[in-house]
Amino acid sequence: MRLAMAGQWLRVARSARAAERAMALRYVGGVLLCQVGWLGLVLLPEPARPWLFLAMAAAELCLPVYAEKSCSTSWQPHHIAERYGLFTIIVLGESVAAATIAVKSAVDEHDALGELLPIAAGGLLIVFSAWWIYFVVPIHGHLRSNKQAFLWGYGHYLVFASAAAIGAGLEVAVEQTVGTSQISTMAASAAVTLPTALYLISVWALHSRHFKVGITQQTVLPTTALLVICCTFLGDWAVLAAGLVSALAVAVGVTLTARMAAGDGARRQAARAA
Repeated sequence: MRLAMAGQWLRVARSARAAERAMALRYVGGVLLCQVGWLGLVLLPEPARPWLFLAMAAAELCLPVYAEKSCSTSWQPHHIAERYGLFTIIVLGESVAAATIAVKSAVDEHDALGELLPIAAGGLLIVFSAWWIYFVVPIHGHLRSNKQAFLWGYGHYLVFASAAAIGAGLEVAVEQTVGTSQISTMAASAAVTLPTALYLISVWALHSRHFKVGITQQTVLPTTALLVICCTFLGDWAVLAAGLVSALAVAVGVTLTARMAAGDGARRQAARAA
């Protein structure tokens, strides 16, 4: 894959001039050097591999910034937003699949449907709310420069990691409920609530806050994240409570947006009448 990518950048360099050609050649050299670096995971002794991984991950993240320091590649905001959005859907879908399999296995092996229903319902509410909160804002309108796009794109590591952790946390909660995991109820609840709170804060920081008007709209998601964390202490009802809080955040957000739209419409109508 990297050889193919380097070949594509060589094609760009062949048909480009000046700064654009230099940018393409920096990509070629960077991609190939990173490939050589990753080979160290095979050649180096086991203790050195985690440190190499961290170094190479940093190099990968810095390569686009370095390559495009004097010339930026052309990109389309709608397309970039769509790509990241589709990957978010995939990760959230994997969380639903993981939770579904965990619940089904627990029901088949332990016949504990009554105990698992709150977790299943809460998990679905969390994932559906996470989907709505992510896609409700037209983020392509915010991606106007490389600086904004890089920060937004790299910030998605937190979004993807927290979304995947929600599914893993639901599995942990299921296992704790049926007694196959030797951890406390609070620890199992935290495995769901903490990733959910991180997801809410990450999405708010990356793009939701850029489209919120006024202190009330701005505080909906941070307040929701705090309330979700508080749900950790509700014992067996923690996951369901976190799901209800997340769904309530969606309802509040929709209501505030509708009221603002109605107010703007009334003001425009009054201005036309005047």
